[in-house]
Amino acid sequence: MTLSGRSIDLNASEIAGCPSGLAPKESDETALLVDPTAFVKRSADEYSLDILVRGAKCGGCLSKIENGISELAGIDAVRMNLTTGRLHVSWKTKSLQSADIISKISSLGYGATPFDPEEADNEHSKRERQLLMAMAVAGFAAANVMLLSVSVWAGVDEMNAETKEFLHWISACIALPVVAFSGRPFFSSAISAIRAGHVNMDVPISLAVLLAVCMSLYETIHHGNHTYFDAAVMLLFFLLIGRFLDAKLQREAQSAARDLALMQTGSVTRINADGGAESVKASTLIPDDIIQVAAGERFAVDAVLISGCSELDNHMVSGESTPIISQIGQTIYAGTINLTSSIVARVKSSAENSMLAEVSKLLEIGEQQRSTYRQIADKAAKLYVPVVHTVSAAAFLGWMLYNGDFKTAIFIAISVLIITCPCALALAAPVVQVVAVGKLFKKNVYLKSGDALERIAACDYVIFDKTGTLTKPDASLKDNNIDLNHLELAARLARGSRHPYSRALACLAGPGEIASNIEEISGCGIQGVIDGKNAKLGSLKWVTGVASSSKDIPSLYFQYDDDEPVAFEFDETSVLGADCIATELDERGFKVELLSGDVHNKVAAFARKSNIELYSGSISPLEKAERIATLQSEGRKVLMIGDGLNDAGALANAHASLTPGGAADVSRAASDGVFSGDDVLVIADIIDIARRSRSRMLENFGFAALYNLVAIPIAVFGFVTPLVAAIAMSGSSLIVTLNALRLNLTQAKRVK
Repeated sequence: MTLSGRSIDLNASEIAGCPSGLAPKESDETALLVDPTAFVKRSADEYSLDILVRGAKCGGCLSKIENGISELAGIDAVRMNLTTGRLHVSWKTKSLQSADIISKISSLGYGATPFDPEEADNEHSKRERQLLMAMAVAGFAAANVMLLSVSVWAGVDEMNAETKEFLHWISACIALPVVAFSGRPFFSSAISAIRAGHVNMDVPISLAVLLAVCMSLYETIHHGNHTYFDAAVMLLFFLLIGRFLDAKLQREAQSAARDLALMQTGSVTRINADGGAESVKASTLIPDDIIQVAAGERFAVDAVLISGCSELDNHMVSGESTPIISQIGQTIYAGTINLTSSIVARVKSSAENSMLAEVSKLLEIGEQQRSTYRQIADKAAKLYVPVVHTVSAAAFLGWMLYNGDFKTAIFIAISVLIITCPCALALAAPVVQVVAVGKLFKKNVYLKSGDALERIAACDYVIFDKTGTLTKPDASLKDNNIDLNHLELAARLARGSRHPYSRALACLAGPGEIASNIEEISGCGIQGVIDGKNAKLGSLKWVTGVASSSKDIPSLYFQYDDDEPVAFEFDETSVLGADCIATELDERGFKVELLSGDVHNKVAAFARKSNIELYSGSISPLEKAERIATLQSEGRKVLMIGDGLNDAGALANAHASLTPGGAADVSRAASDGVFSGDDVLVIADIIDIARRSRSRMLENFGFAALYNLVAIPIAVFGFVTPLVAAIAMSGSSLIVTLNALRLNLTQAKRVK
């Protein structure tokens, strides 16, 4: 399936490798060293293969690969995750060979091998190490060369020519090998872009660095006064910091799909035809296999219950807060936890076709969509490149026409490139992001990437999950004048149960003794012996024989010997700020909606209490993702806030997303940020800081443009020296940094 709505470069298919030049063409020598046939999966009449693609870096790569594979006869669906490099291909015709797919990818200029998660992770780790090493070397060189440059500037009237020349040669000995080593990420990208017929941000960076070094070396050899070795290594160091952080965030973005995959690869007890039990990988199960799931285990596949009775925790799957009693013939979805007793079920679908797999696909689609998001800095950079090149070339031609002096003309052209180096532009967004992330950190909010701030600031619609987000995930015991003696006695039974209500009761009572002869009866409760007397803790009907309660309140009833039964009532506890968060967001221009997998009457009651007008209950994970897709097709930019496994797909597909700290690992990994969850009003603070951050970024870019308007004439008319360049670069960087620090001067404003 090729995603629609993506612009396609008609010439991209003619270019080998990344059409944007962000990565060089991959060699096809190793394309078929591993036979892909062994990695092909077959399901009914369909074949599928997961491939690790190397060298794909941009949206053009995505379109090029998906459209290229789709041209092969018999291809049914193609989907690529640009973040992980994972390409999923499915087909139905036997005539198509998996080797043909690998060969096609190779012919497009990309490396391709059967997908191995460890290999994919190693590729990203290797790139991180390379960037870290380059950054460290550039940082060491920048510190030493700047020390030498300051000595030259300080002794301009007192230092003799021989000493100055000696210091220049030392700077050259440091800078030349460092530029050759640390500049490789920029040089290779620039070369690839030029070969592809494109110009990216790395082209002017590479030109500025190389020309600065070459001119400085020429000046040193010919006993000149000015060198730019310090500017070259400083520029590399600052830009490599950004590249390293970007690579690190990209690798961490894979963790959502990887964590979800781990839930599908655990061991399962399979019952063989002879009645024997064996432990097998969940990935090896096929439909109609019989499995046994013990109390406390999680279902790894979708299955149908065929024997046994237990209580099931669907909180992480559907969002339903109250455990349900299983029934014969009931479909139990992957991710559900079996609470009380062992049950036997028939596999309904394999791990790769389970509900967890569907959520995994939603995650990949969401990551793919976010990978095409262009940050403000990227848009500014697109304008920067042609303007700087044009001005530099015009300066060279102008001075050649003016005095015909090639040395003066090339010196001034290089000066234009150096003084307009993208330091202010490169720092305009990152410094704001660092300050904003630091401010949010003090509020126990952790963002995964800088562009998350921009996406949050652009949102105009908020969707909340209920259980675990606006309410605490665990049941709480109501304090209705509870008798402490009854509480302690009931806790002796509760400590032997996995049921959420039992756990809440035991938690309130604290550590203590456990009853003897404990027996848990699914759908009823738990019984045992306390101090030689029988005791029961469970439903009203089981404990007392009464059919129903007059109160529609979740309860456990405890009976000790022949004493009168005692009721323990439970309730959902709203997190701090849940009752007024909708009002806060409404004041900021947001439309608020509540989508929950919990039963409709609970959702409706909570929505009324929280002043949320739009709400829906019993919503499946796919329905949440579909609702977000519908809103975004209408032009809305949705901020999704949820915590469960059932929210992961919606979190990944929303324009931006947040999750509380107690959320499932998969949901935390799929979201843009994590907040403590103790006070949901912090979401209003996140939005305020994100919006102010966007304003500071735009101000910084405005200043960068103004800086260039002033700096370019100075360079064009020949007034730039290394000292002037250093002051200009440092001054512009200082101004954008100070402007970013203004974020710390504003305080949160709340309606209530």
